[in-house]
Amino acid sequence: MNVVIGADGVPRCGWGTSDPLQVEYHDREWGRPVANDRRLFEKLCLEGFQSGLSWLTILRKRDNFRAAFADFDPAAVAEFSDADVARLLADAGIVRNRAKIEATINNAGRCLELEAEFGSLAAFVWRFEPARPSTDKVAAEAVALSKDLRRRGWAFVGPTTVHSFMEAMGLVNNHLEGCFAHAEVERLRASFKRP
Repeated sequence: MNVVIGADGVPRCGWGTSDPLQVEYHDREWGRPVANDRRLFEKLCLEGFQSGLSWLTILRKRDNFRAAFADFDPAAVAEFSDADVARLLADAGIVRNRAKIEATINNAGRCLELEAEFGSLAAFVWRFEPARPSTDKVAAEAVALSKDLRRRGWAFVGPTTVHSFMEAMGLVNNHLEGCFAHAEVERLRASFKRP
């Protein structure tokens, strides 16, 4: 993937130029470090839903997902019942995949367990921040985080999904050199207080 100069003259990672929603996401969210547990949980869930689909599909449905899943409050989602699963399977505003829906409910309970053990989901996740940038398609730390999450009972958290999560949440800066956001994200990561 190359840097692309947008119609506005701004150089961006090529993937972040295909749609105005994607441009906004690339420019304001992707790669910026996050320590908010709810945002981290939401992103892990949405990355799971994205599996086999495009991220743009999920972005277009993100507000619907937030409404359907109690704004990704793990305590609320962990209490979802069979009736909630049926409600979600009937909701055309989200990706209606039973396995992914049930995984999200399961993962909410596992998230609460991590928060109890480590103080926060953020404290757990940021333990896997790579010490240095990697040129690997999937960083070794993403493989390790995926393995640890699965060992703890999480679902739909394979290495590729977890690597995408790490990129999006700022655990790594994979904005391309030449993208306007690369230096900005480096500054944010330098001043970010790790949980």
